[in-house]
Amino acid sequence: MPPTLSIETSTSSGPQTVLTITGALDMDTVPRVTAATDTLVLVGRILVLDLSAVTFMDSSGLNTLLTLRNRIEAEQGTLRLQGAPEQVLRLLDITGARDLFTLTP
Repeated sequence: MPPTLSIETSTSSGPQTVLTITGALDMDTVPRVTAATDTLVLVGRILVLDLSAVTFMDSSGLNTLLTLRNRIEAEQGTLRLQGAPEQVLRLLDITGARDLFTLTP
């Protein structure tokens, strides 16, 4: 059975792009997230990852978020994680990565 993940992108007229990720963010699905974000212009923009519908995230998902964070910072943009569920927050806490991200409810 193929991994369950959906990604919806919405760009406002301002400097913000929102990616809504639904499903498991793990080693089977992170290539889809990478493919979706690789095409985005992030120079000086705000990228909001809406994680409120993420059902699971493993270390591969965390690594993808860290890589994306580094890319956005290099391009003078901003990354915000919105609505991260408890499991994602626990993973960020356990790994010490929580302070590396801007989290919004």
